[in-house]
Amino acid sequence: MNTNLLSKWLIFSLLLVTNLSFSQQSYSLREAVDYTVKNHISIKNAQLDIYNAEARVNELKGLGLPQVGASVAYTNNVIIPKMFIPAKTFDPTAAEGDVIAAEFGVANSGQAGISLSQLLFDGSYTLGLKAADVYKELSKKALLQTKQQAAEGVTKAYYGILVNEERIKLLTLNIGRLDSLLRDTKALNAQGFAEKLDVQRLEVQLNNLKIEAKNVDRLQELSYHLLKFQMGKKVTETILLTDKLSDVNINELTPENQLDLKYGNRIEYSILETQNRLAELDLKNQKAGYLPRVVLTGSFGYSAGRPKFFDLISKPWFNAASLGFAVQVPIFDGFQRKNKIIQSQNSLLKVKQSFELLENSIDMQVKQGQITLKNAYETLQEQKANMDLASEVVRVTKIKYKQGVGSNLEVINAEISYKEAQTNYFTTFYNALVAKVDLDKALGKLYND
Repeated sequence: MNTNLLSKWLIFSLLLVTNLSFSQQSYSLREAVDYTVKNHISIKNAQLDIYNAEARVNELKGLGLPQVGASVAYTNNVIIPKMFIPAKTFDPTAAEGDVIAAEFGVANSGQAGISLSQLLFDGSYTLGLKAADVYKELSKKALLQTKQQAAEGVTKAYYGILVNEERIKLLTLNIGRLDSLLRDTKALNAQGFAEKLDVQRLEVQLNNLKIEAKNVDRLQELSYHLLKFQMGKKVTETILLTDKLSDVNINELTPENQLDLKYGNRIEYSILETQNRLAELDLKNQKAGYLPRVVLTGSFGYSAGRPKFFDLISKPWFNAASLGFAVQVPIFDGFQRKNKIIQSQNSLLKVKQSFELLENSIDMQVKQGQITLKNAYETLQEQKANMDLASEVVRVTKIKYKQGVGSNLEVINAEISYKEAQTNYFTTFYNALVAKVDLDKALGKLYND
């Protein structure tokens, strides 16, 4: 009986663990980024843009393939058209000006055939194919840009949760320490060795800490919602983070040398290069509009006409065929093409001038990122020293208070200073992490496929 109960318990435990594994998913920072770039709606939409670009390329290629069409038509001349012929044509004795209204055609007619056209030469067609391929490349780069933006948002949200986790731990520890001190002070007050005011001061400080802890808990809940939103997950899902803030090597937060900067590593620069190629092809395409266009045409079909409808079916039809080509030469279009060329030239010039603007912008972003990270890193070191010093002050003031050579007010002030030092430290820690992300983004190193 005991064996059966144990077996049932093991099965139940296994099912429970299995259900938890499905309902709760764990992610490291890298895994969270990987999930995002595969599942976020904005990235899926960017992927659809690539498929559309591929379809556009194939659509343009189809213009250079033979164009074949078929048609079948039937006409019933309810009232047969009449031709007016001078009466003297058939009757020399007819009066001058008399005409004969003769029916021209039959009541039923039918046509069936196929037609073919083949583009032999069109300067715009070849350039259009090249432009379509470049446009496809542009769509792929836009997808990478979307992935980088998603990776940036997920990374910052992930770090925000890690920092809040440490704040929650320290707040819990501080509440525990202050609660212990409050109990000791109440005991001293009961024995007449501490004033009621000392107890009240500690109670106020403890209540403030508990309120702050609740606020940080709510902020953490919101941070998880933000991370799930950035990842493209439903906010109702439960996720666990496997990375810890202690895993971050603070020494890696030092600014990197600007010599590592290569403009081509920035997706914005790469996109601008592609846009430049598109603008060049557009200019060539407008100039190619002055070239002639040659098209081969051909047709083959049958036709028949009978007074009676069923005669169309029972009696033979007559075939016909044609083959030819057409050369279309633009001569004068009211200077439309000329002005289109001017517009394309100006567009190309704007793109080329944008390179200098983008390079200056990247230089500024990198310099700003380096300075911001350097300031955050140095401030982080100072805040760490302040936090350690504040911790030591708390320890000493508590010893003095217990030995009766210090005041309760000194202990409270030391606790307040220590909490402020902790808050400043973790705020600076998060700022340093964000600054590192921003610098990596400026250098084009944040995310690459």
